[in-house]
Amino acid sequence: MSLARLVREGRRFWASPPGQAVWQAQRACLGPLCERWFGAHGLELGLAPSLADMCPVRHALCWAPTPELASHESTLVCPLDALPLPDGCLSLVVVHHLLEIAPDPHHLLQEAARVTADDGHLILFGWHPFGPSGWRRCRPARRRQLPGRGRWRTPGRLADWLAFVDFEAQRVDYCGFRLPGGLARNARLETLGRRHNLPLGDSYMIHARRRSQLVQPGRGRVVFPTPLAGSALGNVSGRSATDEGDRG
Repeated sequence: MSLARLVREGRRFWASPPGQAVWQAQRACLGPLCERWFGAHGLELGLAPSLADMCPVRHALCWAPTPELASHESTLVCPLDALPLPDGCLSLVVVHHLLEIAPDPHHLLQEAARVTADDGHLILFGWHPFGPSGWRRCRPARRRQLPGRGRWRTPGRLADWLAFVDFEAQRVDYCGFRLPGGLARNARLETLGRRHNLPLGDSYMIHARRRSQLVQPGRGRVVFPTPLAGSALGNVSGRSATDEGDRG
């Protein structure tokens, strides 16, 4: 229930003008990459509206901690550290600003890596500790509400975490460039920052792939029924999905 309260608070932030400004910048950062990634199934873990809906993934899942917070029938209702999905079944997994606030971020990353296919893409979005919002967190009051809550980590730190789950960071992109006190809607700053990939944005995006030497070409692929059974991933949540995974 504490996670459910956090989700509600997060959705309010991402619907606010500051949240929408950062979300738009992140969407512009992800779009040119993921529009070339084709796949059968994808999953987005986060509190904001979908970022990857422009990607050519045929079946997109989202996540919620309780059935009441499920936004549509393709919502995975489960704990963050126990995704009821088989290994390597997803072409795209996006973890959006959850590693800062998740109760167990290490297990969350392990689960996200586990369900990502050998040829799949793992995307991590995080708040940049040295961006404009990072400096504002010096005030204790900023750490008691989103987005300032939790523990912010550098891209280098998350690259080390990825190495432990046999993934490698392919690239790091910074986004959400703004002046202190302003919104991330300054087109000139965003263009300049993105062009030179300056580590001064509010957030960053890490694109990770499974290490090539660990790829198993003969690994079987799991095929979901199409469409997934109504609310089996919604209000009947993880039980049905888990049972299917066990039978698989």
